[in-house]
Amino acid sequence: MAALAPLPPLPPQFKSIQHHLRTAQEHDKRDPVVAYYCRLYAMQTGMKIDSKTPECRKFLSKLMDQLEALKKQLGDNEAITQEIVGCAHLENYALKMFLYADNEDRAGRFHKNMIKSFYTASLLIDVITVFGELTDENVKHRKYARWKATYIHNCLKNGETPQAGPVGIEEDNVDVEENEDVGAASMPTQSPQSTSFSTYDPGNMPSSNYTGIQIPPGAHAPANTPAEVPHSAGVASNTIQPTPQTIPAIDPALFSTISQGDIRLTPEDFARAQKYCKYAGSALQYEDVSTAVQNLQKALKLLTTGRE
Repeated sequence: MAALAPLPPLPPQFKSIQHHLRTAQEHDKRDPVVAYYCRLYAMQTGMKIDSKTPECRKFLSKLMDQLEALKKQLGDNEAITQEIVGCAHLENYALKMFLYADNEDRAGRFHKNMIKSFYTASLLIDVITVFGELTDENVKHRKYARWKATYIHNCLKNGETPQAGPVGIEEDNVDVEENEDVGAASMPTQSPQSTSFSTYDPGNMPSSNYTGIQIPPGAHAPANTPAEVPHSAGVASNTIQPTPQTIPAIDPALFSTISQGDIRLTPEDFARAQKYCKYAGSALQYEDVSTAVQNLQKALKLLTTGRE
């Protein structure tokens, strides 16, 4: 992919989107679709913040040029031309990154790449809002990922051993601060051996108590795996072993695929059913049978009953 024209210096008003733009740069080569939507989110958010002052207008204009260039380069990519496909791609990528960090956390492997994976997953869930309102599950994952990134970073910074997993940790006990020296906590920008790191800011975390939250490992595993799963330095074995799959029980009522005559499906219903089918197809590419079955059942129930 051709290099994009550089952006002018980021106006102070746009500090809240600086890490989404950095994430876009990190994915220009790894996953241009992710890079495109990160910039689109930054553009939309920046327009809401300040589109009138000269420096902000200039920055947004250059950012728009990048978006147009990217869209031209991506051509007929379905993830760009069809919002449903784009949403599925981005959501699956973000949740797969979350799952990688969650597995590392539960195994007690605390390192910089895992911290950055948690935080980047939360940024990408921000980006999903370009398609509409987040699901409750995505809201939960975003808050948890940001909290975990902050908690583990602060523990390592203070020479403490983080507690693995989500149980028994209260966010109220985490000292959240804006600190650019966490720039060392990063994911490789091009390859697992890359030494080019970027900064992130885990500040402004919501105050919540996460004691007792249960997120079963693998239960939220999405389909599309990021092109390059990050690896931690100094860890003897960083391979994630596949989780044994439990196939969900199939509702016997769904075997009758004849819809009732009085069912009136709206365009939104058809769009949601198509989205579930896209998720299922994407999951099958990675042999994630459980996710595929669950999404196909949701689509079938919606189409035959008009309800989810």
